[in-house]
Amino acid sequence: MQITDKQKEEQLIPILRQAFRPLFLLGAGFSAIAMLLWGLALGGKVDLPVYGNIMFWHSHEMMFGFVIAIVLGFLLTAVQNWTGLRAPHGNTLLILTVLWAAARLGLLFGSELPWWLVAAVDISLLPVAAFLFGRMVLKVNQTRNLFFVPILLLLTVCNLLMHYGLHFGQYHIQILGAYNAVFLVTLLMAIIGGRVLPMFTANGTMTPKVQPIVWLDRIALGSLWLIFAVHFLNLHTILPSQVMVFLFTVSAIATAIRVARWKIWMTWRVPLLWSLHLAYWFIPVGLALFALRYAGFELTQSLAMHALTAGAMGNMILSMIARVSLGHSGRPLQPKLIMTGAFLLVLIAALTRVFLMWLAPELTSQWLMFSTLAWALAYGIYVVVYFKVLTTPRADGNPG
Repeated sequence: MQITDKQKEEQLIPILRQAFRPLFLLGAGFSAIAMLLWGLALGGKVDLPVYGNIMFWHSHEMMFGFVIAIVLGFLLTAVQNWTGLRAPHGNTLLILTVLWAAARLGLLFGSELPWWLVAAVDISLLPVAAFLFGRMVLKVNQTRNLFFVPILLLLTVCNLLMHYGLHFGQYHIQILGAYNAVFLVTLLMAIIGGRVLPMFTANGTMTPKVQPIVWLDRIALGSLWLIFAVHFLNLHTILPSQVMVFLFTVSAIATAIRVARWKIWMTWRVPLLWSLHLAYWFIPVGLALFALRYAGFELTQSLAMHALTAGAMGNMILSMIARVSLGHSGRPLQPKLIMTGAFLLVLIAALTRVFLMWLAPELTSQWLMFSTLAWALAYGIYVVVYFKVLTTPRADGNPG
C-alpha cells in the first residue's frame, strides 16, 4: 500500500520521515551516555546537577527516558503498517522528539529548576504520543491495537507517581511508580514478543511458524496483567507471601513454556533471532526471582527488577531496534558483524548485573562498573553503526 507521497517525502529530512529514526537514535545514544554518567556518579567521579537525586535520576531515566523513547519509536512506526494511514512525521514528529529531549535535559540539569516545570514537560510526552497513536487506530476502527493507548496512559500515571513521590518525600509512592512501569513494559514486551517472535523465527530459520496455544497465552499474559494490577493497587503489601509466590511462579512457568515453544535452539546462526529469544527468556527468569524472593530467599527486589530491565528490556530493545531499523529503511535483515558483539555485550551486562552481583555481592562495585561499561559500549556500537541508516533515505528508493 502506497501511504506516502514520494515528492512530498523527499522534501523532509530523512530523520523526520518515521518515528523510529529520531527516537531510536536518540534513545540508544542517551542510554549509553546516561549509563556512563551513572557509573561515573557511583564512582564519585562526577557530581551531576540532576533533578531530585542521582538514584531517582537513574531509575527514572532508564525507564521514562530510554525505554519509552524506543517504545514510542516502535509504536508510532508500526501503527502506519497496522492502519494504512500516514504515521506522525515532519513537524509533528519534530515536536514530539523535542519534547522528549527537553524532558531529558530538564532531569539531567534540573536541580535548580522548578520541580513542577520539569515534571510537567516530562509527564506530557506519553499523553501526546497516546493521542497521536489512538486517533490513527480509531480512524480505521482497529480495536485490536487500541489497548496500547491505556497502556501508555497507565505509564503516564506511573511517571506521575514517581514525580509526586519525589517532591513530597513519599519514597514508597516513588518506588510504586517505578516498579509498576517495569511490570507494565514487561507486559508490553510479552505481548509484542508473542506477536513477532514466532514469525521472525519461522522466516529466519525457514521453518513452519509455531502456532499459539490460546489457553497458554491467556495464562501467561493474564498473570502479567494480574501482577501489574496487584502492585499498582499496592495489594502486594497486604497479601500473604504465599499468594505472591504462587502468582509469580505461575507467570514464570507459563511464560517459560511459551518462549520454549519458539525453539531457541534453531536460531543460533542468526544473531537477530537468538538475541531476541535470550531477551525474552529474561522475563520468566525475572518472574522466578520474584517468586524466590517472596518465598524467603536472600535476594533483593532490585536484583529481580534488573532481570526484567537490564536483562529483558536491555537485550530485547537492542535486538529489536537493530532489526526494525534495517527493515523500515529498506535494507536486508543482515546486520553488520560488529552488532553480534553488541548483542553479546548487552547480554554480558545483564548477566553481570543480575547473577554475578547475586553470587558475589562483595564485588558489587566492580560488577556495577563492568556492567555499566558493557551496556554503554553495546548501545554506543548501535549508534555508530546505524547513524547513517537512520539519517539517510531508504536504501530501496521508496518513501518513508
